[in-house]
Amino acid sequence: MPRKSHVAARATGAAGRKGDDVRSDLHVAVQVEDSGGLEIHVSSKVAAFYGSSIWQLTKRMAQEFGLEHGRIEIDDKGALPFVIAARIEAALTRAGLSGDTRPECTITRTGPTARDRLRRSRLYLPGNVPKFMVNAGLHGPDGIILDLEDSVHPTEKDAARIVVRNALRCIDFKGAERMVRINQLPLGYEDLEQIIPEAPDLILIPKVESAEQVCAVEERISQILDQAKIEGPIWLMPIIESALGIENAFAIVAAATTIVGVTIGLEDYTADLGVRKTSEGTESLYARARLVNAAKAAGVQAIDSVFGDVGDLDGLREWGSRSRALGFEGMGCIHPRQIAAIHEAFTPSDEEIQQACKIVTAFDAAQQKGLGVVSLGTKMIDPPVVLRAQRLVASARRSGRVRDEDVTAVGGSR
Repeated sequence: MPRKSHVAARATGAAGRKGDDVRSDLHVAVQVEDSGGLEIHVSSKVAAFYGSSIWQLTKRMAQEFGLEHGRIEIDDKGALPFVIAARIEAALTRAGLSGDTRPECTITRTGPTARDRLRRSRLYLPGNVPKFMVNAGLHGPDGIILDLEDSVHPTEKDAARIVVRNALRCIDFKGAERMVRINQLPLGYEDLEQIIPEAPDLILIPKVESAEQVCAVEERISQILDQAKIEGPIWLMPIIESALGIENAFAIVAAATTIVGVTIGLEDYTADLGVRKTSEGTESLYARARLVNAAKAAGVQAIDSVFGDVGDLDGLREWGSRSRALGFEGMGCIHPRQIAAIHEAFTPSDEEIQQACKIVTAFDAAQQKGLGVVSLGTKMIDPPVVLRAQRLVASARRSGRVRDEDVTAVGGSR
């Protein structure tokens, strides 16, 4: 319908993406006027099937935001309803209107994830690019990170919050831990206001340099949970990305009871040192070792940085193997093709598992006999070796590699 030429636009707002290369997204343009009624124009590649429902959703949201006069133009490239709602909301908000139109929640929340669950792989997804989110869980990562920080342009932070909020309500990530990386404080507080009511499993706090930053985030999360009448906890994972942060590593990881892990951002850390990040990692060895030590001292998981070369899977495996040898329990990834290599690097070999099962079985047998000395064949087993074997078997159990009966079968009858 042609626009009425005598009616002047009072305010405008737009959100989303448009162009021939766009998929699973849309562009929304809003004009607010003083009179003339409301016009809604929908152009969609799936208009024959969903054009009417897109129009109805747009009409309903316009009413909820109090838009009576103006024009809304939608150029849809196959976006799902939660994305359409997010883009319309962002455009209406940018036009100076206000409302709350969270889509119906289609995800069944099962409560907090386990504190010590496997976190071998964490797949980063840009918070303002919904096409990557929908099928992310099918790749089998241990965690999905919906990123609001570095991968989102400063002018798109507001729109990304709404997309991520709606994604948490509507996407089944197939058992992956639902993580969100917020922005640096104080901008991160605005992220928490939108995200915490949707009960993500874990919040990553970037560029942490002091315990006070972690405490501030934990306190604000607790306040929002109380206001929304949502049971916690929501886990925290600080990201240390500077020399000062590394020097304060233990104070940071011991700052809150909801911290379950700590990770390092090597791009920012090496930039802070003024050195080049290499595939060997010698320039960051001190920082990574110190972070692992701090994590173990505080009883939380140490998680390594991402490996930036998506095409070098052999290099990734080598990095992961060295990382595990340092004491890390996982790392981040930026592409689904990295997930299998990371799982391979951070999963004990069959030989390691069998040996650990034998040690655990021998220890259990000694305990049942009231013996203080553990022996395996002709060798005496020291307590630290037993502890390491118990931890490895526990990790293998969590990953499904070992069952209780397997420990007995490998170690012999008790």
